[in-house]
Amino acid sequence: MTGQVTGWNRLDRRTLMAGAAGLAVGLARTAQAAPVSPVMEQLSAYMAAAGTATLPEAAAEQARLHILDTFGAMVSGSGLRPGKLGIAFARAYGGEKIATVVASDVVCGPIEAAIANGMLAHSDETDDSNAPSQTHPGAAVVPATLAAGERFGIDGARFLRAVTLGYDICARLTMTLGIHKFQDEGHKSTHAFGADWGAAAAAGCAAGLDARQMRWLLDYTAQQSAGIPAWQRDTDHIEKAFVFAGKSARDGVIGAMLVQAGWTGVDDILSGADNFLEAFAPGADPAGLVDQLGTRFEIARTNIKKWTVGSPIQAPLDALDALIRENRFRADAVRAVTVRVATQEASVVDNRTIPDICLQHMVAVMLIDGTASFAAAHDVPRMADPEVLRARAKVTLVADEALQRRLPAREATVEVELTDGRRLSRHVDAVRGTAQNPMTRDEVVAKVRDLMTPVLGASRCAALTDRLLNLEQVRDVRELRPLLQVE
Repeated sequence: MTGQVTGWNRLDRRTLMAGAAGLAVGLARTAQAAPVSPVMEQLSAYMAAAGTATLPEAAAEQARLHILDTFGAMVSGSGLRPGKLGIAFARAYGGEKIATVVASDVVCGPIEAAIANGMLAHSDETDDSNAPSQTHPGAAVVPATLAAGERFGIDGARFLRAVTLGYDICARLTMTLGIHKFQDEGHKSTHAFGADWGAAAAAGCAAGLDARQMRWLLDYTAQQSAGIPAWQRDTDHIEKAFVFAGKSARDGVIGAMLVQAGWTGVDDILSGADNFLEAFAPGADPAGLVDQLGTRFEIARTNIKKWTVGSPIQAPLDALDALIRENRFRADAVRAVTVRVATQEASVVDNRTIPDICLQHMVAVMLIDGTASFAAAHDVPRMADPEVLRARAKVTLVADEALQRRLPAREATVEVELTDGRRLSRHVDAVRGTAQNPMTRDEVVAKVRDLMTPVLGASRCAALTDRLLNLEQVRDVRELRPLLQVE
């Protein structure tokens, strides 16, 4: 009878199913037994050794400054909406009291602490950025290292080395993927992918994973990697904070904790069938991940922002600041201001509704105030102030194709026409705080003091700054908690 299932049919199906299952197991074993590529061998060995490796003093000093700068971003972010939401999430979620949520009284599990502190670190545009890779390493790497570091009780020296490793892997990942082609043509976010890999590397270093465990960690990182540039349409900076930092810090900590707990995975996610690069950047050369690894430290190529505004606004403010100091004019003496930046950068900061990402607004604020403070860059009601609006009406933004061709160098030209007929111009090709024009230790400390003192108070800010600048003397990173938290 048609459709009738006989004993022979059932036996036949059982046999086929058993055979298929056996074939699947065999294929899985074959995949596991596949040789590890030279790139993965070198990469995982370097990552495993990073926790105890000696850093050149120049790289170590940059790490201290970037860690301090990122903690400043986290503390100041507590007063902004993304940071407040991150703290509220961690408080509501609960969890075992292991890890610190900065600028709060919350102590929770490391996973939720990582996401909250990541949101704090990128609550606005205060955190650092690596121009060659189109990433914001610190906002994800430092929170992931803190959470994993408290979970595993690491000392300050390992913390410093883990952060440095995170920057190295974060930046090399997106440069390997192709950056602009990856983001513009592939519609995937370099900021999310790079931060995922950087946070994972740092958390894995804090967890003390060996070389094979590091390979499994990268496998789980590849599976978690995600992020699309739709964050550019986020008008509240909340999704952006999640994509750039909160998500990635969380992913890195989860991966490190899973592998440390005994989870295994694919030995080489960079080669073989259905590998990470094949999925996201076909044709990419994995050798980019180990290019000058151990001699070129990406933390030294990462920019610390002098101004607490979006990266494309840094150069214009630098130029305008120099013109104001040299010529001592006020807003009422200005007839017009023309600002030229790269086409791509202009699209990010043109008449935005968020003050610290709106070029025209921040130029107007500097014309009036003579500077651009953290408070001014986050004063939303001031965007409707008549005095600011009058100054803003004088500002013209020009998307410059010649400067577009200069990317990733973020250059700008500012031209000021005064009411007395004078025409002033300044071109900036190396923003203060970039690798080409770095801020001094004193300048970074001054920036962070301005960010942290309103939240922590002067004495605690000074004590925390001293501890972070002398991290190698910290025996257990949990010792930082009393300096980081407020009631």
